[in-house]
Amino acid sequence: AISGVNIFIGTTGGNGVYFSTDNGANWQAANNGLLNNNVFVLAVSGTNIFAGTFGSGVYLSTNNGSSWSSVSNGLTNFDIWSLSASGSSIFTGTYGDGVFLSTNNGANWSAVNNGLMNLDVRALAVSGTKIFAGTYGGGVFLTNNNGTSWSSVNNGLENTFVLSLVIDGSNIFAGTLGSGVYLSTDNGTNWSAVNNGLTDGDVQALAISNTNIFA
Repeated sequence: AISGVNIFIGTTGGNGVYFSTDNGANWQAANNGLLNNNVFVLAVSGTNIFAGTFGSGVYLSTNNGSSWSSVSNGLTNFDIWSLSASGSSIFTGTYGDGVFLSTNNGANWSAVNNGLMNLDVRALAVSGTKIFAGTYGGGVFLTNNNGTSWSSVNNGLENTFVLSLVIDGSNIFAGTLGSGVYLSTDNGTNWSAVNNGLTDGDVQALAISNTNIFA
């Protein structure tokens, strides 16, 4: 995650969050107040940095990682797999209880799972008013109303174990478990595999930098 000139990474195995101010040449731990150092995902919303942990829910830092506080009220599942910000709305995907929404920077969360037929939410991505959820075994779901209702958008997605999602303009890329990357140019209505040259089909993460896509 990037906040200003700082780059933040979350790690598992008990090491928590690190940040770099020099494009990764040097890293420093930033774990004050972070009671669970298995950090699966990070998200930035304005000056707020959210950390999703596996086992202890969500933490928030308002001071560039100098300190963290727990913001998990309302969560019924503390195994956090994904986080994404859409304006003042923060979405978190859990391992087993679907998607939760906060409109007050994590002070309170509520479940938003109507129509979400798979509650293992591995990836979240936002494009305007559209929010996509990649699930572990149920493919991709789309909401146009801040999670009030979800619909399946899996036509052509031959592998429904989705590990990562990233959006570039009108293009949506989905990384899968074992079948590489799929592309949709119509908001998930149709998908086509884009794997030429990709020698490993387990795509855990996707990132976009200008016209480059990294898997």
